[in-house]
Amino acid sequence: MSSTARQVRLCAPAAVCAAVLSLSLPAQAQAAPAPAPTPAPATATATATAGDHAATLAALKTFQSHAGPGAAVHAGDGAGSWDLSVGTGTINTNRPIRPTEHYRIGSQSKVFTAVAVLQLVDEGKVALDTPIERYLPGVVAGNGHNGSAITVRQLLQHTSGIPVNNAPAPRAEPDGTYTLAALVEDGLRRPSAAVPGTRFEYSNTNYEILGLLLEKVTGGRAHEVITRRVIEPLGLAQTRFPAPGDRSLPTPTVRGYHGVRVGSFFFWTDVLPFEPSLFSTAGAVISTQQDLTAFYHALLGGRLVSPAALAEMKRAVDVGDPAAGWGYGLGLIRQPLACGGVAWGHNGMLPGYYTQTLVTEDGRHAAVVTNAHLTTNIPAAQMERLLNSALCEGK
Repeated sequence: MSSTARQVRLCAPAAVCAAVLSLSLPAQAQAAPAPAPTPAPATATATATAGDHAATLAALKTFQSHAGPGAAVHAGDGAGSWDLSVGTGTINTNRPIRPTEHYRIGSQSKVFTAVAVLQLVDEGKVALDTPIERYLPGVVAGNGHNGSAITVRQLLQHTSGIPVNNAPAPRAEPDGTYTLAALVEDGLRRPSAAVPGTRFEYSNTNYEILGLLLEKVTGGRAHEVITRRVIEPLGLAQTRFPAPGDRSLPTPTVRGYHGVRVGSFFFWTDVLPFEPSLFSTAGAVISTQQDLTAFYHALLGGRLVSPAALAEMKRAVDVGDPAAGWGYGLGLIRQPLACGGVAWGHNGMLPGYYTQTLVTEDGRHAAVVTNAHLTTNIPAAQMERLLNSALCEGK
């Protein structure tokens, strides 16, 4: 992606790893078999051959050559979906990544959190332009932060002035889990970066505060609230928000790696199970390409929030050069397309994965995953070209 898009990436601390040395496999197109249907506008999922989507396959190969051991795209339109995979989902094997395999979606979780908050707005329990102090008195304070000056909208849109927390070190509970209160306290130790409402400043802390808001208003735990309000009503059987302490990944699984590239050789390290409550409402959700596509289609199709709330989610502030067209709404990234128009969605990074899902108003969709999070030389530009190719086929 462009430098503009890089401002909205989630970067997370590395997990404890086991070292593995591997030679990369040649990038070959491998069509995943058609998975069982999930709720989405697409009526069918088709296997794809190298000749079906040549430009997108080339873009996928280029992306994977700068990314993890494997990469896959699940794309299509209202008439159906297709899948391409290159590389491998497990090193030292020749196993394509399939659209029903689970992975940690990182900051795409923020869209789930934003939807739950906007549902409370629809119910009259939360107001977007009300200061967070009204709902969480005394929580957002100190180091230049003022909950009386920061609104719910500004938290959702990353215009609160709360800075990025690239080295989180929250206080752990005796069982190794983390509370949202501890995450927020840790994030607010960093001084305010801007006057609220004056500039875009991406920060996981914003969405951890929103997690506290969900808990305060509903009386439930954030992972249960999002599961009950968002995941279950859509029938997203391949998606879950793990409870604190649940470090497992459902099967089938896209195995995640850390790594560096040296020419044609890779040094990969397994990402061992880590504590999901460290990311919580900013990045803990687990899903699949197929379920994420269904989720975003349901959101843009008006099945999760009211038309007024959806319009608010799409009221984006410019990110970077306004002429470039990038923007951030209330949990949604607005991405301009090379073939005209825009797509909506989000990206995510955390140990083992770099992902992004985009959908358009007319039913096109593309979900990309690679099974490594490279902390240097992140292939953002290659991701952008891949998504554009998939979404602009035939345009």
